[in-house]
Amino acid sequence: MFREMKRKRQQLSDEKCIDILKKCTSGVLAVSGDDGYPYAVPLSYVYDNGKIYFHCAKQGHKLDAIVRNEKVSFCIIEQDHIMPDKFTTYYRSVIVFGRARIPDSREEIFSAIRKLSEKYSPDKTPEEHNAEIERFRNTLCMIELTIEHITGKESIELVEQ
Repeated sequence: MFREMKRKRQQLSDEKCIDILKKCTSGVLAVSGDDGYPYAVPLSYVYDNGKIYFHCAKQGHKLDAIVRNEKVSFCIIEQDHIMPDKFTTYYRSVIVFGRARIPDSREEIFSAIRKLSEKYSPDKTPEEHNAEIERFRNTLCMIELTIEHITGKESIELVEQ
């Protein structure tokens, strides 16, 4: 169903891909947008146990696309170091394929928001997290992306280092 990578020497292990997902703070979500056009949007996210969570407004292009077609991809670029003298780039990236859904239970939604809040504000107290979550709870929607396939790749120069 999912294509195999041609340059196997450059392929990252699933474990390394997950490490990158845990470490990085932004990625690009690609969905099937309006009139069949792809729609790719950068966003903040949190990875937890085979799932990626992010938020969006309760109305909008991204949410409409997910409701129409749950199949999505998500790309994270961990490294993008241009080497002009060598006419190349030292890169490392991960692409995830999966299905997105809107959690419907209050517990799922709160848990997802909490994970996101703790990732981006790790020094805040539980009370501060709760206050911020309550402040925005009625205006945002959480999305859960269940990973079906993950692949990562790095430049050959990084493989050889």
